[in-house]
Amino acid sequence: MTASKVAAPAVALALTLGFWEWLVWVNGWPDYKMASPSDLWPAFWKFRHLFLVQGWETLWRTVAGLGLAVVFGVLVGMAMGLSRMARDGLYPLLVGFNAIPKATVVPIVALMFVGWHDFNTVLIAFMISFFPIAVSVSIGLSTLEPEYRDILRALGASRFTVFRKIALPKTLPEFFGALKVSVTLAFIGTNLMEIVSPHGRGLGALFDSAKTNSDYPLMFAVLFALAALGILLYYVVVALERTFAGWAERPAS
Repeated sequence: MTASKVAAPAVALALTLGFWEWLVWVNGWPDYKMASPSDLWPAFWKFRHLFLVQGWETLWRTVAGLGLAVVFGVLVGMAMGLSRMARDGLYPLLVGFNAIPKATVVPIVALMFVGWHDFNTVLIAFMISFFPIAVSVSIGLSTLEPEYRDILRALGASRFTVFRKIALPKTLPEFFGALKVSVTLAFIGTNLMEIVSPHGRGLGALFDSAKTNSDYPLMFAVLFALAALGILLYYVVVALERTFAGWAERPAS
């Protein structure tokens, strides 16, 4: 990683925090209306144990839901990408399901599985994040150039060899692009359930507790922690993309 790739986001973050601090100061907003960046560190330090415990609760459930979304999304995407009948049958169902606001599904799941907080939180993270993965894999496989396939089949290659040599590498860039989107969606699903569930745990539950107590610095600190975890998981995906699909990256002109 070059120095510019580290310096650029660091400068952008510093400018954003500086503008945020100035905006609160120039408007004279009290911390119960808009907490400033200088209010966040005391909140982090005061509740540092809760941030560690609840942050881990949020992170592992998000990763578990995202992992299920990858497995299920890849399988469904492969079925739709390799079979026109499956694509015609499943696409309307997936689009209709994805069009349902997940905020309306969360209370239903919470009531259906009362006391199963780990399960229903992972379930919502999975439900909200698998659609982009399934669509990307489907598009990658269904748009495979037939010339490549025909040439390999003419040379005696099996269908599995065609898939491994041509279809799979072609699909990887689309897959990782969708996975970057799904990372943020999985966090949204996790925190929706943590806030709504009566047995909620994690950063979403900590945010809800801060809201109940009108602790605005803690609320903003939780949002900042969620953003940090999202960025961390996003760059894990970026590292995996460079490892498995780095060949598809084009140098900037």
